[in-house]
Amino acid sequence: MAEALWGEKALLPGLRVGHFTDREALTGCTVLLVEEGAVAAVDVRGAAPGTRETDLLAPENTVESVQAVLLTGGSAFGLAAAEGVVRYLWERRKGFPTPGGVVPIVPAAVLYDLGRGKAFRPPGAEAGYRASLAAGKEVAEGSVGAGTGAMAGGVKGGVGLAGYLLEEGFRVMALAAVNSLGRPFDPLSGRLYAEGLLAPEERALLPDLSRYRGQEEDYRYPFLLGQHTTLAIVATDAPLSKAQAKRLAIMAQDGLARALRPAHTPLDGDLVFALALGEGRGVALPLLLRLGAYAADALARAIARGVLLAEGLGFPTYPSLASREGA
Repeated sequence: MAEALWGEKALLPGLRVGHFTDREALTGCTVLLVEEGAVAAVDVRGAAPGTRETDLLAPENTVESVQAVLLTGGSAFGLAAAEGVVRYLWERRKGFPTPGGVVPIVPAAVLYDLGRGKAFRPPGAEAGYRASLAAGKEVAEGSVGAGTGAMAGGVKGGVGLAGYLLEEGFRVMALAAVNSLGRPFDPLSGRLYAEGLLAPEERALLPDLSRYRGQEEDYRYPFLLGQHTTLAIVATDAPLSKAQAKRLAIMAQDGLARALRPAHTPLDGDLVFALALGEGRGVALPLLLRLGAYAADALARAIARGVLLAEGLGFPTYPSLASREGA
C-alpha cells in the first residue's frame, strides 16, 4: 500500500520548487532545486523536444548528479532561462567540481506557449534566476511558472504536483507542466482520464458534469498543431543508481499516457526527468518496480491537478465544461 500525497506534502525533503510567472506574456518557468545533488536520468518520448544538457544524463556518461532541473515555456528561446539557474547555483558554489571551480549541472526542457499572451517575452536568464530565488517548500500549482501559458487538449493546462509514501518508507513524487496536444478528458463523458487515480480529497476538485453532453473522440483537434509538450520530473528519496533512475523515468511515462490521450505524438516534445536522492548505490528490483508503478500514478495525478487547478487567463478551463454542453 501507499499513502497519496499532494501539495507541499508531496515535495521530497531536500528539494525546493520555484516559479517565475509572466502573466502579460503568458509564459514562465519552474525550477526544481536539489543543491546537494541528485542522481538523474531522462526519458524522451515526444517527437518534437527542446532540451539542454540531457545527453549527460545517459547512464553510460560521466556526470552522476545534477543540482537543478528546469521546465520552461518560450519554446527554444526559453532554454536561456537555464543560464539564470546556473548563475544562482554558481554563486552558492553548488555544482560539479572542476579544477577551475564548480560547474552547476542544470538540464532543462521547454514547452511551446508562444503567441498566447499580449507580449513576446520568452523566459530568459533573469527569469531562471528569479525562479531560483523564489524556490521553497510551498509549491503553487495551476497557471504558474512553466504552466502559465500552457494548454491541454483545448483547455487550460498548468503545473501539478502529486506523490506517494510507500510502506517501505520511501517517497516518490511527480511535478508536471501540462501543455498537451491530447486531451486530459474523455470528450464523450467529460471525465478526466486520470480521475480513477485521484485521492478522495483531490476528487473534491472535480466539476459537476451532469449537464455535459459530448461526442466520441475522433482525434481531430480544433486547436493548432505543433504547439505543445508535457514536461515532467519524477523524484524519489530511494538511492537509485543512474540506470535505475532511467527505468523510473521510463515507467513514469505510462502515467503521462494514462492522463492524456493521445500522448507522445509527432507534435509534442513529451519527456520525463527522474531524480534520486542518496549516494546512488541502487535498490532491489522489487522496490524499483513499486517505485516506478507509483511514479506513473503520481504523474497521472499531477497532470490532473495541473488541469483542475489552472486559471483560464482568457482560455477555457476543464471545470468550465460543467457549465456548457460538450467539449
